Amino acid sequence: MKRLLVLRLSALGDVIHTLPAVLSLREQAEITWVVEAPYAELVEIVAEVKTIPVRMKKWTREPRAAIDAIGRMRTVDESIDFQGLIKSAIFGWLSGARLRYGFDKRAVREKPSLLFTNRKINVDTTKHVVDQNLELAQATKLYGQRATGNWQLFPREVPGYDNSIVLLPGAGKANKIWPHFRDLAKRIGPKALAVWGPGERELAEAIGARVAPPTNLRELAWILQKAEAVIGGDTGPLHLADALGTKVVGLYGPTDPRRNGPYGQPEHVIDRFRATKSMESISVEEVMKTLGRVLAE
Repeated sequence: MKRLLVLRLSALGDVIHTLPAVLSLREQAEITWVVEAPYAELVEIVAEVKTIPVRMKKWTREPRAAIDAIGRMRTVDESIDFQGLIKSAIFGWLSGARLRYGFDKRAVREKPSLLFTNRKINVDTTKHVVDQNLELAQATKLYGQRATGNWQLFPREVPGYDNSIVLLPGAGKANKIWPHFRDLAKRIGPKALAVWGPGERELAEAIGARVAPPTNLRELAWILQKAEAVIGGDTGPLHLADALGTKVVGLYGPTDPRRNGPYGQPEHVIDRFRATKSMESISVEEVMKTLGRVLAE
């Protein structure tokens, strides 16, 4: 069996969008996934593959950790770079993999990364990123049947925080933040629960809803899985909720839901990408109307 190095370091939503492709390769390859440490447990449980956890931001202070991680990579036959950045592609090159798959110049995110791959794959960039990743996987001789993964094994119980309408006020970029969550929380009432991640607690408390406790990723997954619905922008937790089978309402302004929307529920998106590209232009009334439709399905 071929030994395959998977390269997708971060972030949460992108790792989730890579899982279907990796699962399709699992039967034909012994997989090791290079991923940022906070997402390693997710990958190991859901995809049942080995990981090499990395902490890129700390490596300048801990060069020995970087050397050890790179040494673990040098045991593979092939690599596949789902990220398309210099930092991801160079790991494939450093691994010594004979075949190094990656996106071609149309789909790659950083053009210099092309220097480190030797199998450059053309994919349809008009498709959802999950489908682009599947096309990249299909270019290898290791592609097999698609699988769903062990999603039900990942959540860890947080008693007392089920059956809520979960609100995700935070986002990785300021232009993805929807400014009307406070008004939405008032409309929803006691069922509204604000969930937050690192650096987002103050934002969550400001919307006036009940606030979830601090959670790790597995506890967050449980709250999302047990929610009646989850409302948020283009964020990792929204994609995690979608992957867990929870109903979602996606709020999209600056990003294209055709490429980055909730993969399992594209019809549950309020889309401003083809109009204003502004989160501000999504009204509370529109979100409430969409929520009602989603809950009634």
